[in-house]
Amino acid sequence: METDETRRDRKTEKIEMDVQKKNGSNGTINHDLLDYEPSGWLEVTLSKMGHSTEDFIRNNISSMKIISLFILNGLVIGFFFACMYYWMYHDNRPLELCNGFGSLIAFLGIIYFFLIYFQVLKRFFGKWFERTIWRRVKNSWSKLWKIPIYKWCFCVAISLAIALFLYWDTRDNPQRLISLLGLSVLLLLGFLFSLHPGRINWRSVTVGLFVQFLFGLVFIRWDAGRMALQCFSNKVATFLSYGVDGAAFVFGDFLVRQEQVFAFNALTVIFFFSMLVEVLFYWGAMQWFCLKLGGVLQAATATTVCESMIAVGNVFLGMSESVLLIKPYIPVLTPSELHVVMSSGFATVSGTILAAYINFGAEPAHLVTASVMSAPAALCFSKLMYPETRRSLTTVDNIPSVERQDQSALSAATRGATNGISLILNIIANLVAFVAFISFVNGFLGYCGGLLGNPEINLEWIFGKIFIPLCWLMGVPWEECELVGSLIGLKTVVNEFVAYQRMGEMKREGLLSPRSELIATYSLCGFTNPSSAGIMIGAISAMAPNQRETLSSLAVRAFFTGCAICFMTACIGGILMPEDSFV
Repeated sequence: METDETRRDRKTEKIEMDVQKKNGSNGTINHDLLDYEPSGWLEVTLSKMGHSTEDFIRNNISSMKIISLFILNGLVIGFFFACMYYWMYHDNRPLELCNGFGSLIAFLGIIYFFLIYFQVLKRFFGKWFERTIWRRVKNSWSKLWKIPIYKWCFCVAISLAIALFLYWDTRDNPQRLISLLGLSVLLLLGFLFSLHPGRINWRSVTVGLFVQFLFGLVFIRWDAGRMALQCFSNKVATFLSYGVDGAAFVFGDFLVRQEQVFAFNALTVIFFFSMLVEVLFYWGAMQWFCLKLGGVLQAATATTVCESMIAVGNVFLGMSESVLLIKPYIPVLTPSELHVVMSSGFATVSGTILAAYINFGAEPAHLVTASVMSAPAALCFSKLMYPETRRSLTTVDNIPSVERQDQSALSAATRGATNGISLILNIIANLVAFVAFISFVNGFLGYCGGLLGNPEINLEWIFGKIFIPLCWLMGVPWEECELVGSLIGLKTVVNEFVAYQRMGEMKREGLLSPRSELIATYSLCGFTNPSSAGIMIGAISAMAPNQRETLSSLAVRAFFTGCAICFMTACIGGILMPEDSFV
């Protein structure tokens, strides 16, 4: 009678013969390919239990997800009521939506609103809503929009409403309307220098401008919206400041907190934020968020999905990272679409380095507002400067998801933190080189000026004189135009780090009024400098070598378009921000 050991030996021999036959080997067996057979009653029992557990989980995965969600929601709701009990009977602080128990209400309200919308309303009523109400509204609007008189009446009504609002809002301070003159001059220059003026899609231009103005109304002029944005920006600044704890652990409190050395205090936060972005990319949250907001912009401005997604992505990501959102389509983008990609990258700054600007003294609320408002402005002015003349291949409503470069969230976090090294080194190298170059040029100009009896001549003085008319058109008080002009010149020729650092010095010296600070912050909030242009061309060319020549030919036009977009945002900020609300 065969024993268990004999049967096990025969089974092993059969597996070896099968592996040998499959690999076509000459008798050599790779025993690593053979499955290990447990021996002993304890090992066999544990192995069976493991297989049973795996089978149970595999067969009941949906039920376990539902149970887990119920448990998680129960814990969250229980925590909420416990906090409410403590606030009602033990906490004497008033309810504020930005602090304490009020912030928990706001946070959970936003989370559960989206959960109910996507998991209940859209899942069970979405198709019905699209087939009935939305389709009827869309068809009715399309029919009305085809009637010329209706289209013109609608546009005139919107224009009159904006004009009446501006008249009523600025009646006590008409100086704010100077910024409206600057906005008009920028749009006129965009039309005059447009590559194909006869092919301009005015819907993209006007709706993009209107959305930018609408964002300005909500986040600048409306008190509740401005307070909400101020709260959000403070939370962002607090969140970014947690990166200082990691820097202090590595470099010590003396360099990070006491002396606040820029390279160790501000730049090291990039490690933390870069890690977070990569984890969100791995989970798909960043792509989903940008796709949804991009879809809204696409429907409003009649741009392509890629153009809208890149405009939204640049609000949160760097110009190199945001391109990954549309990486599969880059080789087939038209020159006009590439122009939008480059212009929107130049017109915004990355959330990764907001902490550095905040450390220089820039207001977080102004930085966040400028980035948000620049998204629709990028579509508006880019399509004005370079209208579409070809049939786009990216008008489909689906964007393929970005391929994951990592196998786990931990791997993504590690890679994100490591990627911060190159970004920080790039920033440090640029700062050292350009600040040294500025010192050299200023020394040379001072020497030449000294021979003429004016040793105070430097780059800031020259830029301040050149950009005085532009600053006045954006709404800067005349006596401060030269100061703001020098900041714009430093940002355009060198980079925004040097400009924000100099602006912080001016604030501490009391040289800038709140209005000038606001306009300067908005004007500087963009990557429009020579080094960024090289980074942009290099990043996109690496993903689509066939577009290298097109990118090189578009670089100069996109660079000036990015500058104009920042100036448009500054103009709208100057129009809408009332004097008693400057921070």
